[in-house]
Amino acid sequence: MPADDDHQLGYQALPRGVPVLTSDGVRLGTVHRVQDNAREHIFDGIVVKTDKGRVFVDAPEVARITLRQVTLSIDATEAQHLPEHRGTLGAIETNLKRSGRRWRRRLGG
Repeated sequence: MPADDDHQLGYQALPRGVPVLTSDGVRLGTVHRVQDNAREHIFDGIVVKTDKGRVFVDAPEVARITLRQVTLSIDATEAQHLPEHRGTLGAIETNLKRSGRRWRRRLGG
């Protein structure tokens, strides 16, 4: 079964090690972990292990999740500009810079 025909799944079921591909088919790396707000059931994004370290992919940049692969909505050129992931606070700080309004709402500000 081709990866494109694989069944989509929710971010909660996404296992570590699944390949992450850009929209133009370039392999970025593998899933290191899912970043979410479990209490509010909000998907924030994924941390991807690459050859150069870990990067954070914000939820709107995740187009499709299956057991065989995660496909992003950004291409390989855009993926080169993904922020480095530096732990939970690093991802929150990164998201604040990229989508401050959304995080201020979530944090009550």
